Amino acid sequence: MKLILFLWMSMSCLAQTRTVAVISHRGEHLHHPENTMPAFEESVRAGADYIEVDVRTTSDGKLVLMHDRQVDRTTNGTGDVAQMTFDEIRALDAGLKFDQQFAGTKVPTFDEVLDYARGKIKIYVDVKQVSAKELVDHIVSHGMKDNVVIYSGRIAKPIQELNPGLKIMLEAGRADFAQRLVDELHPKVLAFDANDFKPDVIAVAKKGGALVYVDRLGPADNPAAWQQAIDLGADGIQTDRPEELVKFLREKGYH
Repeated sequence: MKLILFLWMSMSCLAQTRTVAVISHRGEHLHHPENTMPAFEESVRAGADYIEVDVRTTSDGKLVLMHDRQVDRTTNGTGDVAQMTFDEIRALDAGLKFDQQFAGTKVPTFDEVLDYARGKIKIYVDVKQVSAKELVDHIVSHGMKDNVVIYSGRIAKPIQELNPGLKIMLEAGRADFAQRLVDELHPKVLAFDANDFKPDVIAVAKKGGALVYVDRLGPADNPAAWQQAIDLGADGIQTDRPEELVKFLREKGYH
C-alpha cells in the first residue's frame, strides 16, 4: 500500500512539473557586447534555451544583427544599417565601445548565428527590417525551422503563408486584441511585456493553445518578478540575466 501511495505521489509531482524557457535578451549582454558571438556563446554556457537576436537587412541584401536602426550606439561607426553595404558593416568594431577586451568583435550575420545555434540553442528572432521570404529562406536552409520563434506582427501572416510550420509570435496587447490574433492567426506563442501581462490576456493565450513568453528586463529582472511571472502562467521569460535565471528555475524545478 505504501509503495502504491509513493508511486502515485511521484506521478502526481511529475504531472505538475512545468518547464519555463530562458530567453537571453540580445545574448548575455551585461558582460558581453549585445548581438555578438561572445554574447551568444555565453548564453549557451549559461544554459539558456533561446538567444534573442535582432535582424536587419543591409543595402545589398545581407541579413545582419543589430538592434538599433543605426550602428552608432554599439559600434565605432555611424549610419543606418539599411543604407550601408555588408562590407561596410563588417568593417565595424562591435566590441570596442563595450570593453577593450572585445575589440575586433564583428557584427554577425544571421547565417553565422543560425549555424552556431544549430544543436546548441534555439533562436528568438526579433524582426526589425527584413522580408518574410528572406527570413524564411535563411531559417529553413540552415535547418533551424523547428528551433526558432519569430516575433513580428508586420510580416507574421506572410511567414505563415510561406511556411505554416514556423512558430510566429505576436504581441498580446489587450484581451480583445489577443483573442482576434488567436482566432485569425493561431499563433503558437504570444509575447507579453509589463503592459499586457494581465490575467485576462494570459487566459486568452492559454485557452488558444499559445505559449506565454514575457519580458522581465531592467528593474523587473529579479527573482520576485520571475516567480510572479511563473505564478501567472509564463512559459518563457526573456531576461538580461540568463545565468541567474537558469539557476533560479533549476532550484525551483522549472528547468
